[in-house]
Amino acid sequence: MTERFERHRQPWTGEELDKLKTLAKKGMALKAIAKALTRSEESIKDRAKLDGIGIAKLR
Repeated sequence: MTERFERHRQPWTGEELDKLKTLAKKGMALKAIAKALTRSEESIKDRAKLDGIGIAKLR
């Protein structure tokens, strides 16, 4: 069985932050962004809130 969160508590890189901002601007869903960055949805939400980045809500 593989460890689900092998990147647990890893610091964010500048490249990851740029990608997060780009994907959020494109209106991608939280789940898709989390998969693209290989981070948990909770991690994405926390970082987006910290940086004032709006994540699109699914309707």
